[in-house]
Amino acid sequence: MHPRTGLPHAALAELYGTARSTISRAIGEAEGIRLRIDGAETQVRRPKAGQPGRRAFVSGKRKQNTIKTTTVSDGQDRLLWSGANRPGRMHDQTAARTEGIAEQFRLHPVVKAEVDEGYRGLANAFPDQVSAPPKKPKDDAPPGEHYAWQEMRRRQSSARICVEHTNPELRQ
Repeated sequence: MHPRTGLPHAALAELYGTARSTISRAIGEAEGIRLRIDGAETQVRRPKAGQPGRRAFVSGKRKQNTIKTTTVSDGQDRLLWSGANRPGRMHDQTAARTEGIAEQFRLHPVVKAEVDEGYRGLANAFPDQVSAPPKKPKDDAPPGEHYAWQEMRRRQSSARICVEHTNPELRQ
């Protein structure tokens, strides 16, 4: 709430019914956290026939009617934010840009995040802030490149696993 609104600590304390020092401590703890961003798809009932936008809910990945929710967690499996609910057909990166997440990286250059391949464009736009898995080498690349790619992917996946753990909590 503090980075998004810019409200002073005292105003946030009043808003949440707590002491200003508690807000200041929480904001201090949040600085330096490397965020994990991911999109979670939840199956939904198919909209009624004849309704506008009926096809928008069909996910290309799951071939089902879904709603996609963007989730943000920290490195300790704690869900920090869940929102940007969009029809399943919308790409993860489009939902992040539409919801203003990309703008937050522009406004707060110290914020860092780990993302999956669905956010590669976000990682290209903010290379010092957003880390995405490396691109797969071509089939004719030397075996050493394939091994290095697998190792880099494994490391990046290990860093992102906590957001994958928060997604089932969201569905429950």
